[in-house]
Amino acid sequence: MSLAQEAELIRQVPMLSQLEQASRKMLCFASERVVFEPGEVLFRQGDAADAAYVVIEGTIEIAVWTASGSLLINDVGQYEILGESGIFGDLPRSATATAKTRIEALRIPRDLFRRMIHGSPDVAFHLSQVLAQRLARTTAQLGMAAG
Repeated sequence: MSLAQEAELIRQVPMLSQLEQASRKMLCFASERVVFEPGEVLFRQGDAADAAYVVIEGTIEIAVWTASGSLLINDVGQYEILGESGIFGDLPRSATATAKTRIEALRIPRDLFRRMIHGSPDVAFHLSQVLAQRLARTTAQLGMAAG
């Protein structure tokens, strides 16, 4: 796939759609295309947040470890981003991400992701919205699991 085609794919990601074409191309050029097979772990709860992932194809399960065991909190699919909250908050991974299906993703290194956030107020604002929505959803799911 060409750099221009990857940049067009990135435009489909709501959080990144506001980036200019040149910024999307740079993001794709400086990122790594990765593949995970079903059952492979992208990262584990507690790991260092070293990258964010843009899902190009496939579905990823997001689960957290609780006193009762593993709790599935979300599925992430095509044109969604994951792993960004640890980078944004400078925190360890808050959940484990496991490939549910075959995954093709763009792995965005931590420093590049941070530069992108700092360089685009629109992306930063959208990220804050995504994080708030995820927090509300996770809180509700944890409340139901405990209830």
